[in-house]
Amino acid sequence: MSLMKTYKRFNLNFVEGSGVFLIEKNGEKYLDFVAGVAVNVLGHSNPEIVNVIKNQASKLIHISNLYYDDNQLSLADKLVGLSGFSSVFFTNSGTESIEGALKIAKKYGKNKRKDKIIYMNQSFHGRTLGALSVTGQEKYQKDFTPLIKNVIPVNFNDVEDLKNKMNNEVSAVIVEPIQGEGGINEINNDFLNEIRSLCDKYDSLLIFDEVQAGVGRTGKFFAFENYNIKPDIITMAKGLGGGVPIGALIANKKADVFTYSDHGCTFGGNPLVTAVGNKIVDIVSNKEFLEEVVTKGDYLKIKLTELSGNFDFVKKVKGKGLMIGVEIDTSKVAIKKIVETAITNKLLIIGAGSNTIRLVPPLTVTIEEIDLFIKLFEKTLKTCY
Repeated sequence: MSLMKTYKRFNLNFVEGSGVFLIEKNGEKYLDFVAGVAVNVLGHSNPEIVNVIKNQASKLIHISNLYYDDNQLSLADKLVGLSGFSSVFFTNSGTESIEGALKIAKKYGKNKRKDKIIYMNQSFHGRTLGALSVTGQEKYQKDFTPLIKNVIPVNFNDVEDLKNKMNNEVSAVIVEPIQGEGGINEINNDFLNEIRSLCDKYDSLLIFDEVQAGVGRTGKFFAFENYNIKPDIITMAKGLGGGVPIGALIANKKADVFTYSDHGCTFGGNPLVTAVGNKIVDIVSNKEFLEEVVTKGDYLKIKLTELSGNFDFVKKVKGKGLMIGVEIDTSKVAIKKIVETAITNKLLIIGAGSNTIRLVPPLTVTIEEIDLFIKLFEKTLKTCY
């Protein structure tokens, strides 16, 4: 096989999908609670998205950012309008959005003699060197050191550790409202309020990584809307394209420091992906749609909590909206065993951190499909018991 050995792939080859289901090459049907790792927010082969792609591809796919495009302008206006921020820069991915945010932090702090960036332990922000430098998991970093300098780790949700490390040299603090790869760990309100307060005190930027938690995943279009603070920068990707590669970097007036030639992205926000992004935003930002995400997420958590009482190795059900984690006592059952057993039951799930099963189905999942998931997940856990 000619592919680099960068992924531990399961022996599955999917050729078709519809809604919350994927069809394997052999014709077998799988219930998908991975959704391209929180990407396919409207499910597989959503008819509205398919039509947008067909229509736009017949007109214009790519022109570069040397020229204006109505799709890009429209999507930027929608994101600014929904967030109340100032401006948008389009990228191809989450890690590119993070890189852009780090560059803003560098430029913002340059003339203020601020050259340090605080990040959280157990965080995950991407695989490029800048994003990797502020990812709080050594397993991703160890073979690529030295990384960028002047980055400082803080224990997630540890107010005292934050206070001890925050000072006038810090240009930015980067944080995930819910750590995805780290284990579906939600930020504590007191901790978040302290970050915002200290950023204001020391004239530092607060960067919210909403690559996984944004675009309706938590039941709010932006994850920050679940809290009583606003960041200065939001990074987005994953669900924003519903399957096509697009990311966004959104800055408020304070952080809107980029000017001509400071940053660039050849494919960023091209006519095809922004056409899709416009449709995604129109659908997901709808009040009724978001209320349904909350309702379905609550239902899933209730069912999982009921189920957990039957298995002593299930420690906790956590998360918000349809970004749910099931914490496992891995001294009794390995996450890998649960994931692999689920596949034999035609169920797709994924791990997060060292001890958590991550559930990020399409936001369009139905109550009946959640019930099917519970049935298959229970069967999986019984097999692992």
